[in-house]
Amino acid sequence: MATLWNKGTSATEAVDRFTVGNDRVLDLRLARYDVQGSRAHIRMLAKIGLLTEDELRLLDAALARIADSIEAGAFRLEDDVEDIHSQVELLLTRELGEVGKKIHSGRSRNDQVLVDLKLFLRDELRTLRDETLALFRTLQALSEKHKEVLLPGYTHAQVAMPSSFGLWFGAYAEALVDDMYQLGGAYRIVNRNPLGSAAGYGNSFPLDRQMTTDLLGFDSPVYNSVAAQMQRGRTERAVASAIGGIALTLNKFAADCCMYMCPNFGFIHFPDELTTGSSIMPHKKNPDVWEILRGKCNRILSCENEISLLCSNMPHGYHRDYQLLKDILFPALELMHECLQMTDYMLAHIEVNEAILADPRYAYLFTVEEVNRRTLAGTPFREAYRQVGVEVNEGRFRYAGGDPATLRASDLGHTHLGSLGNLCNDQIAALMDAASAW
Repeated sequence: MATLWNKGTSATEAVDRFTVGNDRVLDLRLARYDVQGSRAHIRMLAKIGLLTEDELRLLDAALARIADSIEAGAFRLEDDVEDIHSQVELLLTRELGEVGKKIHSGRSRNDQVLVDLKLFLRDELRTLRDETLALFRTLQALSEKHKEVLLPGYTHAQVAMPSSFGLWFGAYAEALVDDMYQLGGAYRIVNRNPLGSAAGYGNSFPLDRQMTTDLLGFDSPVYNSVAAQMQRGRTERAVASAIGGIALTLNKFAADCCMYMCPNFGFIHFPDELTTGSSIMPHKKNPDVWEILRGKCNRILSCENEISLLCSNMPHGYHRDYQLLKDILFPALELMHECLQMTDYMLAHIEVNEAILADPRYAYLFTVEEVNRRTLAGTPFREAYRQVGVEVNEGRFRYAGGDPATLRASDLGHTHLGSLGNLCNDQIAALMDAASAW
């Protein structure tokens, strides 16, 4: 097998198979970034005198052709090539001979892998940002559209106080603001340049690490060479934590939707084509999309812990264990994209029940409203609470503020920030604008 580290001896087929694992498949996602990093690296090598201008032109043109083949979907790893880095260097050497062999000067596969991963994860985080923003806007639009429609709020899974669809949709929109802060934090960790740290201890070439940092659009280098290599695992865990935050938000929303779709609740509805049936029960409309989404989000949530366990108990420096990080993180990223996109798709077809409170089971939903109404009229709070409690126990409680079946959110007089009558969606949108400005 063609490797960057070959010294004239060959590993057995069993060792190759075991150590390479799934890397050849996963590495194809890094192909464009390997070329991107290499093109910056050779420009820096020419600046410090390790390549002539003619050699730079030859190498850059050859790398551009490889980049074109990647974008056209024609690039592949040959059967006897270990990874993307080996394949790119092999193609250059075939075409350019000795000039192709110069591309690896001043770097190790360690920092080459790191820079590829960081460029890849940077793009992934930007895409997740855009997908999260799209879902945020959908939730805010639904919050505004249905802000007057009341629905029961629950504590301890018991009917508690009036809520609204505006409050419910808006809550998940604001939760995504917190998730965006985490995405931005992961982006800042990702967007620092390890290139030039080599195997973790630098080297004796006069590398211009600031030049490659600028060429690749990183915020800064990871200055300390050892610290750069220590970012293996740390970077992946930061990204896993960030997508875990989004997954937790979507998981809870999916659980709500599964419950609210149940006929015992009947709060929301989706077209038949977005639900599934039963093989023996003709009446069933199952929330399979939300159940699968809930399960996939749980899988994403496990990613950070798996990365933490993989990376513990190792001293600093590179260890081959880190190769397995791609097996954990890459599939989780794919799941995260799917879940964000599917949530947005489902919400484009959601229908809300505007007559929920006509059901007598919600007769006691307004006990707190009645206590507050009496308190505002001059009755001490504890006395108003006692009066309403007695009426409930005796089965004669009626909310004096209006017929629950016809009440709208604005009828309840909630005016404080973030309440039924003051959703603060504009302020939340401003927070998201600031949180996503990276």
